[in-house]
Amino acid sequence: MPEMPGQSQVDPDLVPEDEARVGLYYLLAGFLSAPPGEAELAAAASIEGDGTPLGKALTTFAHLCARSDAAVVKREYHDLFIGVGRGELLPYASYYLTGFLNEKPLSRLRADMRSLGLEPEPEVKDPEDHIAALCEMMGGFIGGAFGEPLSVEEQKAFFDRHIASWAGYFFRDLKAAKSSVLYAGLGAVGSIFMTIEEEAFRMVALDTEE
Repeated sequence: MPEMPGQSQVDPDLVPEDEARVGLYYLLAGFLSAPPGEAELAAAASIEGDGTPLGKALTTFAHLCARSDAAVVKREYHDLFIGVGRGELLPYASYYLTGFLNEKPLSRLRADMRSLGLEPEPEVKDPEDHIAALCEMMGGFIGGAFGEPLSVEEQKAFFDRHIASWAGYFFRDLKAAKSSVLYAGLGAVGSIFMTIEEEAFRMVALDTEE
């Protein structure tokens, strides 16, 4: 997998599986935080998937990136997430869980961020429960971008509390959205990856109980 934005901060002692997880979280965060430029599209176009469902989705997404023009993707991103008044999708935990923005899911997230020593970046205007921010946090927790990498149990706690309950629905909506072309491919990647993460964390819980 090619290096994605922020992946240079990965702990060199990570096992390959966790390196791949970091790369996937940063891939999702990068494309969902802002429309990609030509460099980001070219980097994603070089991804080589395998024969697994996730690998096939990554290969499809890479092919979409290779055929995409940055200006066209920028319009797609605008229609999906900005729009006139609002975009087709609202990629926030509060909205998916309550139907409104800036609700209790955001308050809980901010409290957990403080307990983990994370402060919101002043120049970022989006609420912290944006899916891109949550993916970037997960990548940082695994890869050590914020200090010592979190344990698997700590990663699971954050994922369960702030991502598991809604991100799968968001990525399925992204895959099916009327405006999605390139982002339909990203939605497929995100949907499969969230399922894999949920199952892996479920196995962690079972191992802990034994």
